[in-house]
Amino acid sequence: MTRPAERPKKIMIIKTGEPVPSVLARRGEFADLIAEAIGHEWLDGYASYDARTDLPPDPNEVAAFIITGSAANVPTREPWMLQTEGYLRDVVSMGVPTFGICFGHQILAQALGGEVRRNPRGREIGTIHIERFADDPLFDGIPDAFYANATHLDTVALLPKNAVPLAKSTLDDHHAIRFTPTCYGVQFHPELDADVMRAYVEHRREILAGEGFDVDTLHATINEAELGRRTMLNFIRHILPRSH
Repeated sequence: MTRPAERPKKIMIIKTGEPVPSVLARRGEFADLIAEAIGHEWLDGYASYDARTDLPPDPNEVAAFIITGSAANVPTREPWMLQTEGYLRDVVSMGVPTFGICFGHQILAQALGGEVRRNPRGREIGTIHIERFADDPLFDGIPDAFYANATHLDTVALLPKNAVPLAKSTLDDHHAIRFTPTCYGVQFHPELDADVMRAYVEHRREILAGEGFDVDTLHATINEAELGRRTMLNFIRHILPRSH
């Protein structure tokens, strides 16, 4: 008697927030944007849970974790964040491939012994210039300088022990970090295309103008940032298989 084939494990998306309302209405949750950006690179499906309200799954049943962005701030140390950090420490120690985006990148850093603070250089938003200063499979096919879409106020101010910084921008020294051979974080948003990035800028138009941004010029410089998106695809191609 032959055993039934095991069902393939899914990528688990840890929800920590929602996109701005206009994006949520037109394009869906961060999980939808992530799945759309990954496309045919992953065909075994996705699941998700909300770290703010739901019990986390058994990591042994998950192919990889992707942690979303959020309007929340890691330095506020809310109870659900502390619980998530404890869970992530276990996930990372087990070697389950893990990829953090923006808030997800920051909470990984905090969980593993680093420190997140409000960035003293100010807000970073729009299509930004990234410089990588290390070779890594995350940058397969990506030149030393590339563009990515970003929106954040906080920064990883102190790295965890043994973490390796991989890329920076003018306003943030830690735009990509290798925490372990199977755990990475990026401060930018590989799942945000130009349409979504423009919606973020428009949603924050008054705030940005008050902070001194030329919002119309900011709009004009936004692009698809395909090379920034490729980092997440490289995680699927090169980092996820390391757990097998």
